[in-house]
Amino acid sequence: MQLSDFNFDLPDELIARYPLETRSASRLLHLNTSGSYQDLHFTDILDLFEEGDLMVLNDTKVMKARLKGKRATGGAVEVLVERIFNQTIAHCHIKASNSPKAGAELFIGEDAIKVTVIGRHENLFEVEFSQPILQVLDRYGQLPIPPYFNREAEEIDTVRYQTVFNDPTKLASVAAPTASLHFDQNLLDQLEQKGIHKAFVTLHVGAGTFLPVRTTDIANHVMHSEWCDVPEATAKLIQETQARGNKVIAVGTTATRALESAAQACGGKIGAWMGDTQIFIYPGYQFCVVDRLITNFHLPESTLLMLVSALSNQENILNAYQHAIAQQYRFFSYGDAMLVDRI
Repeated sequence: MQLSDFNFDLPDELIARYPLETRSASRLLHLNTSGSYQDLHFTDILDLFEEGDLMVLNDTKVMKARLKGKRATGGAVEVLVERIFNQTIAHCHIKASNSPKAGAELFIGEDAIKVTVIGRHENLFEVEFSQPILQVLDRYGQLPIPPYFNREAEEIDTVRYQTVFNDPTKLASVAAPTASLHFDQNLLDQLEQKGIHKAFVTLHVGAGTFLPVRTTDIANHVMHSEWCDVPEATAKLIQETQARGNKVIAVGTTATRALESAAQACGGKIGAWMGDTQIFIYPGYQFCVVDRLITNFHLPESTLLMLVSALSNQENILNAYQHAIAQQYRFFSYGDAMLVDRI
């Protein structure tokens, strides 16, 4: 398939650059197996899910991963911490007037915390901080909100660009699992009262989620690597859900990628698994685990749009997107949601 097969025109005014006042107040477009769709509210999932169904959510937490600093010469730099390996070593994106070489020193904050460039790792820089990284991020870091917001992070993002169920011990993502931002505690409680179960996976979202596909033939695209964990307890709940004929509902593309990665690693059936994944899901992929997907509306020509097209099909998704545009749905991370049923 060609990259251009996943293109569409989106009016700029439909990009949601700020969240709604209430998390669960978003609209919901339900795309069913026949390709027809229905305009609903997000809280209508209470009526769309059945007792015994299982929602799988990503419990990662977003780091304040963006740091602003200076080179020894005084030139401005921006460091985006992508992956932390120990207290002081990380892989990062670095924006500067010219690419820093190994041995270059960068300085963060008013007390000039030193960051030394060790070398390159693919498209990232390996660096060493002179102080514990998480302490530096806590003091000087900004939330790395998506580039299409066209603004700096604000106080509202501190709360609203995190899920209500994030695990503070899993502070390692540079982007939120945005489909989960629609859930508030009240809605989670109502789902539990109805007998809809929930389980968690962890996928630490990398900045690569925002990178464009640069190959004309999408089959030639190489996905970025992200670390994920599907624990034994979650795999067991999925197995039990499948055995009784209920649905497995992935909340977001990150949960989907974690579940399908685990299934691929375990011979096509869900099992506990932990590791790096570069899974690329696009039309033609045969799903092993996910029956339904809650997701936001995604960028044109993005790997996320390709993933949702694999669950339904490209024609259904693009038709639904055109409907969403006509009906003034809000797009991207702070936007409205879809419920997509697997064909």
